[in-house]
Amino acid sequence: MIKAAVAALWLVLWQLVCLIVNMELLVASPLNVARRLWELSRTAEFWKYSLFSLGRITEGFLLGSITGAALAVLCHKSGFAREFFSPAVTLIKSTPVASFIILALVWLTGQRVPVFISFLMVLPVVYGNVFQGIREVDPKLLEMARVYGMNPKKRVMKIYVPSVLPYMMAACRTALGLSWKAGVAAEVIGVTRDSIGRQLYYSKIYLETADLFAWTAVVIILSISLEKFLIWSVGHICGKLHLVRRDSNAAKIM
Repeated sequence: MIKAAVAALWLVLWQLVCLIVNMELLVASPLNVARRLWELSRTAEFWKYSLFSLGRITEGFLLGSITGAALAVLCHKSGFAREFFSPAVTLIKSTPVASFIILALVWLTGQRVPVFISFLMVLPVVYGNVFQGIREVDPKLLEMARVYGMNPKKRVMKIYVPSVLPYMMAACRTALGLSWKAGVAAEVIGVTRDSIGRQLYYSKIYLETADLFAWTAVVIILSISLEKFLIWSVGHICGKLHLVRRDSNAAKIM
């Protein structure tokens, strides 16, 4: 109920801004946006563009998450690797997204640019969080595992994964939003074929404000839906594997 009330309040505020501006070209009304979104959703092109963009962003997100997590493990084990990759991670975090997009347009085909940009935005976020999560593993649990002769696989599943998982989830939730923002921006700048970004670009060119708001709403809906699916998937996998939290007692771990 509270979420519904808050959403309704924001819609009212949006309508008030629309009435104050009194220019549909600048701020489209919620009703017009909803009407335009309904019209778009009844076309095959709408689903085609949405699915293609979803596929690109998801691919970049998964590649960035896997690479970032693997790099964090490597850097935790090797001081040389940590020193070697640290400047690259810092560079990725500091460089403006637009610079990477322009360079990617020179290096890659238009269809791969959003994937590459999403990958770059996700990698440092996941790397930093997972690396910190590994460092925060309770040394007493590790010592106990060594004393009882716990094998490496069980040590990873029963100690490291439950300890790192909250950090990984926080990283993924943050990185997912960044991947959508950067990926769609890459589609807009590169005018990527069969993409939401291209429709946003055309909406701006032809001053179709309702379309601009409608496609933006699609991005938000897809981003939230993907985040919910991610949380559900991780929870389901954890339940299957019977993973425990880091504050579980020794009996549960052993």
